[in-house]
Amino acid sequence: MTGESDLRALLSGMRPELNPGRYVFTSVTGGVPEGLVPVVTVTEPEGLTLVVPEEAADAAGLAYDYVAGWITLRAHSALDAVGLTASVSRALADAGLSCNVVAGFHHDHLFVPHEHAARAVDLLEELSRSSA
Repeated sequence: MTGESDLRALLSGMRPELNPGRYVFTSVTGGVPEGLVPVVTVTEPEGLTLVVPEEAADAAGLAYDYVAGWITLRAHSALDAVGLTASVSRALADAGLSCNVVAGFHHDHLFVPHEHAARAVDLLEELSRSSA
């Protein structure tokens, strides 16, 4: 299924959804520890980055220093769409919020400071309304 590439359609239809829980970024060498189910993995020369629920990281004894809320943009964006990441990042940056973006095949995922996740969703909903 082909994703949407029109920026206005993506913004007006992004329907940001805050996933329940607290998520952390951690790095391991070797593979994913047994029993751990990451929501994101990124292979880097320095190690394997994992984004996992905080309680799973704690249970596995993994170190982390950033706790995030996970927002899924429900619009199915094309991987070659232009401007969605920039528009979303700008709206959050203008409000002083950091944002780590991960593009999945079907959706874009934002990891924002957990304590500001609800505010981030409000800002994204406002961006969506103003783009309609």
